Amino acid sequence: MLFVGIDLHKKTIMLCVVNQAREIKERKQFHCCHPEQIRSFFAALGPFQAVVEATASYEWLWEMLEPLAERLVLAHPKKLRVIAESTRKSDKLDAKVLAEFLALDMIPEAYRPTPRQRQHRRLVRHRYYISRGLRGVKNKMRRLVSDYNADRPDLFTEAGQEYLDQVAVSPADRFVLQQLQQRFQYYRVQMRDVDKALAEFARKAPLAEAEARAALESIPQVGPATVDVVISELGDIRRFSSAKQVVAYAGLAPGQRESAGKSKDLGISKEGSRLLRWIMVEAAWRLVYHSRRWGLAFEKLRTRRGKKKAVVAIARRLLGVMVALMRSGQRYRLAQA
Repeated sequence: MLFVGIDLHKKTIMLCVVNQAREIKERKQFHCCHPEQIRSFFAALGPFQAVVEATASYEWLWEMLEPLAERLVLAHPKKLRVIAESTRKSDKLDAKVLAEFLALDMIPEAYRPTPRQRQHRRLVRHRYYISRGLRGVKNKMRRLVSDYNADRPDLFTEAGQEYLDQVAVSPADRFVLQQLQQRFQYYRVQMRDVDKALAEFARKAPLAEAEARAALESIPQVGPATVDVVISELGDIRRFSSAKQVVAYAGLAPGQRESAGKSKDLGISKEGSRLLRWIMVEAAWRLVYHSRRWGLAFEKLRTRRGKKKAVVAIARRLLGVMVALMRSGQRYRLAQA
């Protein structure tokens, strides 16, 4: 059996092939624009296992190698510290270390989402991209009309846009406003279309996902956008052994440093899914203002830790509740909070 370490980049791919004794049998470099050469090389190897890091563009290579390999392993980049912290870092060395770790069966594996989960993430993350663009355009429009003391709460309704056409502004600002209004309408159409696509995607959910959706939607102030982010980013909830692991994955786990018998609380790690972390904090803000019980918990925390730390703690607690509901399939009850 041969073991192949793959150091994949956007334009090139470096391979190192070792045997069970970790002796280098071959090194090879290919350009990613020549997939047939890569396929031919692997097809001629005979029985092999291969490992590739979970980078942003590994999927095409995985699909190519899956029918050929005895075993494919997706390596967790952050856990491979021997590569990340190496002072002699190079493509050849990275591929060699990957191959040797694979031969020793010491590769820390990363989670590979199912095809449905990958499609869901693509749609959800695209929606987030559009929402950021829409928010940016709105902010620019408000900033511009504020120079004329013409801002108003309903600026982005149909009546607000008609009002905006009548505001007396300079020719230069009118030109900018017209361009921003066109972009605003464009983003609105895109947002409507992606929401339709996500609703259609949800209607085709398998039973486990449908139950998880129903459980999450039963939580006050948790709407379809939050549900989509949570389900798409977490994937199969069974891959986490505890709620603490989910909190760590979201980057909401607080850090702690101990030295000489003294401990110091640090901020949250901010590792893992940034989108999941953001949506949980947003959901926490809505919940503390619309739920008496969550609001009281927030106020107690705020007096001791401050406003920002308090809402992060609420977000962490809310995520724990979500995990419990997704595991059990039960609906939200106030006692669970």
